[in-house]
Amino acid sequence: MIKNSEFSKDDINNIYRTIGKNVKKIREEKGISQLNLAMAIGHKSVGVISNCELCLQNKHFNIEHLVKIAYVLDVNIKDFFENI
Repeated sequence: MIKNSEFSKDDINNIYRTIGKNVKKIREEKGISQLNLAMAIGHKSVGVISNCELCLQNKHFNIEHLVKIAYVLDVNIKDFFENI
């Protein structure tokens, strides 16, 4: 049985913002620049990391991003979901 979702669009956007903040915090703790992280996960510019960390232009990390970022930062993917 599928339950009706009680999450609003704002609720989901808040989750994306929290994930972005967690990625940024961990990335900075590890001393890795946005450019180096972007290149390590297969992008050529900081735009994808910058926009997703701040949820700008309606951009957010997807599961593939998070798996690759967790590997590069040597953390458990669950660390990105703290405070959700």
